[in-house]
Amino acid sequence: MNKLTHFDESGQAHMVNVGDKAHTHRIAVATGLIKMQASTFEMVQSGSHKKGDVIGIARIAAIQATKRSSDLIPLCHPIALTRVAVEFEPDATHNTIRCTVTAENIGQTGVEIEALTGVQIGLLTIYDMCKAVDRGMVIQEVRLLEKSGGKSGTWTATP
Repeated sequence: MNKLTHFDESGQAHMVNVGDKAHTHRIAVATGLIKMQASTFEMVQSGSHKKGDVIGIARIAAIQATKRSSDLIPLCHPIALTRVAVEFEPDATHNTIRCTVTAENIGQTGVEIEALTGVQIGLLTIYDMCKAVDRGMVIQEVRLLEKSGGKSGTWTATP
């Protein structure tokens, strides 16, 4: 990568033309976490939150967000996803919940934005559901872990 692809030769923003690109199986995995007070973490883990299953609702929100990425990111292509998986990993030692989203398609453009959008919205949903008891939650470390498919092949983040 040596240039920004969302700008034309005159510097104007444009949607990248993917019409001539090959249809390939593309996968992206993104992750991030939310840190909260111990009492908030316990409430989420025990299922005692008065709003219900926080993690279950966050999972649905993350999946829904991947499908709506092009509505949120101005130059993102609308794509047909073939699979979205959302995992939540609680860590009681640090009072965090990690969200990892895997997005897949067979198409002409990658699914990195979809995976990253899913992570952000999944974590924001946890924040929204728990903000009445903990406004100091912090969403952090959101990043792409890996992607595969397409002309550029496989990429993996360094630890």
